[in-house]
Amino acid sequence: MNASDTSHIPTTLRLLLVIEELAKAGRPLTPTEVNTELNLPKPTIHRLFATLEEEGFLQRDLGGRTFAPATRLRRIAGGILSSEDMRLAQRTILLGLSREIGETCNIAVPDGDAMRYVDRVETEWPLRIQLPVGTRVPLYATASGKMYLSSIRKAQAERFFNAVALEAHTPRTVTDASELLAELKLIRRQGYALDTEEFMEDMIALAVPVLGAGERLLATLSLHAPSQRFGIDQAIGALPRIKKAAADLSGLING
Repeated sequence: MNASDTSHIPTTLRLLLVIEELAKAGRPLTPTEVNTELNLPKPTIHRLFATLEEEGFLQRDLGGRTFAPATRLRRIAGGILSSEDMRLAQRTILLGLSREIGETCNIAVPDGDAMRYVDRVETEWPLRIQLPVGTRVPLYATASGKMYLSSIRKAQAERFFNAVALEAHTPRTVTDASELLAELKLIRRQGYALDTEEFMEDMIALAVPVLGAGERLLATLSLHAPSQRFGIDQAIGALPRIKKAAADLSGLING
């Protein structure tokens, strides 16, 4: 986009273009970096960022120079995933996966310092884990949360671990930042994350990413199961089916 293009862009559209550039990049950006594409006057681009930050759509990275989506913008993304047409199609995928595996499956999206469930299909077994849609779960102690943390830059993950209280939810919860960083490196390499009774005793989980444009993580697809019925080896054995369902969800989102 060149200067002649931007000179006729309405002010309200400029806000959307800033958000679009951040979404395409998939990482925190400075106003200057965004403006290499938009070519707006320098005071204008800084004013747009200030407005989006003040209204809760963007937040500054801990370094203070770059900006990333904040709670309101992440909730918009989650709302799109939960819209009626999208929900019906994604639920069909979830139902098929849950019935094939025989355990609970869910979709979660990043929501501040947690993951929030936006859709869920429960197993038909009488013994099940009760985590309804809307539940927020910690990033560092869940498969979906660790999957998300593995998708961000190492420096961001380090700052996150330094900023939050890493409290133990069970005797198996990992609360050492260096150990968690090593696990995130493994997750990046293997393409899936595990919860080995770290969030709830007697519950295991496996999560894979649901990718958007630019191979950026938009959501996670997970299975949950009581460990006495469905072990880690079984969860890993189900990985090809879970990855196939995640690819179907990605195709649905990217349309």
